Amino acid sequence: MTEASTLTGPLLHVVLFEPEKAGNVGNVARTCAVLGATLHLIRPYGFHLGDREFRRAVMDYLTGVELHQHDSWTDFQASLPAAARVWAFSTHATIYHTQAGFQRGDYLLLGPESRGLPVWLRDALPKLKLPQPGGGRSLNLSVAAGVAAFEAARQIEGW
Repeated sequence: MTEASTLTGPLLHVVLFEPEKAGNVGNVARTCAVLGATLHLIRPYGFHLGDREFRRAVMDYLTGVELHQHDSWTDFQASLPAAARVWAFSTHATIYHTQAGFQRGDYLLLGPESRGLPVWLRDALPKLKLPQPGGGRSLNLSVAAGVAAFEAARQIEGW
């Protein structure tokens, strides 16, 4: 066990801005449960948390996830501690997620599946990208969140 794992509070926070697909959010919730990460959802959503697809994807993992729902970006911002570090994930970034130097309690922000984070939001935050050497389209939201969260956890815990 590393020194960082003895600290209180969540390892990290995964934040989904206006998520559209129930299945993706369910899968991200499962990742958060496995890592001990907190999940934040910022409205509006493209689904309801009671949807069959969401329940199927999340299975019984939601009981192990601290879930916070926010009515807007402004509402989410108001909930942040003063020293919070929010990292925006975007294909428009120039720095890879492996270069971030994540710290316990960091917030990893990912945008909606069909359009990513809006310009006004991603330009206001430090941006990171995931390598996609094959080109083409972007990774699925739940896959991107998993890659980002596990790298953050690896850096924090020293795996």
